[in-house]
Amino acid sequence: MKTSYKIFALCMGMLTIAFGDLLAQDKPSPAASVSEKIKSGATVSINYSSPALKGRTMGKDVEPMEGKVWRAGANNATVFEVDKEVKIEGKALPAGKYAFFTLKNGDDWTLIFNKTWDTWGAFDYEKNKGEDALQVKVKSKKAASASERLTYTIDKSGKVSLLWGDLDVSFNVK
Repeated sequence: MKTSYKIFALCMGMLTIAFGDLLAQDKPSPAASVSEKIKSGATVSINYSSPALKGRTMGKDVEPMEGKVWRAGANNATVFEVDKEVKIEGKALPAGKYAFFTLKNGDDWTLIFNKTWDTWGAFDYEKNKGEDALQVKVKSKKAASASERLTYTIDKSGKVSLLWGDLDVSFNVK
């Protein structure tokens, strides 16, 4: 009887692990993060949920929408964190955690670093607009290769890139 119980318990445990792995793979926008210590000595971290295009068209079926503030990910607002004061495209940003939003106007993008970092999406952005620590403007370009899933990269030089579909929105952190 004890042996049968142990075998049953072992099988149930294996099924639970296998089923859990399948569920994790099926999340529509799984949590993701990237962190890098850049050459200035600051550590830059980005925590976000990574949506997939799934055949949808950006700007029509899925964000980013033209002229609309976007959380630059899915679910909670994307969190951009630096452990030391940095310069984003030449403008100072104090050490801290920020909600990272974007605003698209053609190839021109406004990057928004807001002090109210623990928020769901961009739904409360208008209410928290006064909490912007920094806004900078950059231009997007066509990505070298298409990305089904939204991805952020940070390299040692401080170049941060948001990559999704054929979109590349990059900015410099020093």
